[in-house]
Amino acid sequence: MSKLKSAFARGDVTIGSWITLGHPAIAEIMARAGFDWLTVDLEHSTITIREAEDLIRVIDLCGVEPLVRLTSNDPNLIKRVMDAGSHGVIVPMVNSAADARAAVQAVYYPLNGKRGVGLARAQGYGAGFQQYREWLDQNSAIVMVMIEHIDAVNNLRDILSVEGVDGYFIGPYDLSSSMGLPGQIEHPDVLSAIERVRSTARDMLKPGGVHVIEPDPIRLRAFIDQGFTFLAYSLDIRMLDGTARAGLAAIDRKGNA
Repeated sequence: MSKLKSAFARGDVTIGSWITLGHPAIAEIMARAGFDWLTVDLEHSTITIREAEDLIRVIDLCGVEPLVRLTSNDPNLIKRVMDAGSHGVIVPMVNSAADARAAVQAVYYPLNGKRGVGLARAQGYGAGFQQYREWLDQNSAIVMVMIEHIDAVNNLRDILSVEGVDGYFIGPYDLSSSMGLPGQIEHPDVLSAIERVRSTARDMLKPGGVHVIEPDPIRLRAFIDQGFTFLAYSLDIRMLDGTARAGLAAIDRKGNA
């Protein structure tokens, strides 16, 4: 069982972050910062599948769990990122149990799934295929479903009951849009929907969380206190931009006292 799955089983809080820049140094810096997991974002970045493999490799070799947020629930893309060595996937727009089953089946080989067998980095370029198959047979891959539509909220219990689904990740902006409240993530109706997700998942002992976009440790702590255990703390571009702006804002370049 992977370190992340073991943490899920214990109910531990895990904190990761998002990578949207394709340079391996970004992945290495963030992996050495102490995150439990790092997600290579293919949905909202220009990262190619070739760059994704390099990022996965660096994260993995640093001893951190590499995940990939997909562009869509596409079995061909899932197969490629898993073959590249990702330890799991975060799947967008999972709105039904059928969507969840499709994602799980794309991650696992028969008899547990429908993924085609190939020889790439994950399988040790062929030399480690048996070990990789055993890793999959131990249900070690991570499948997190994104709850970002009101239909998913309404179908949550069925979605999280699908065997192989490890937990969930809330997409508040898309969720608000699906409710006719685009961008109003603090609207009472949106907050109520998020609470429905949190409480239902808690009752089912399924880990999950949200993305704290701006690097704000106080907000991160608040979500932990609310009971979320799978949390993304900011992302590479927001950390870079926020730190640069904060540093410059603190300097009086005119030399005034």
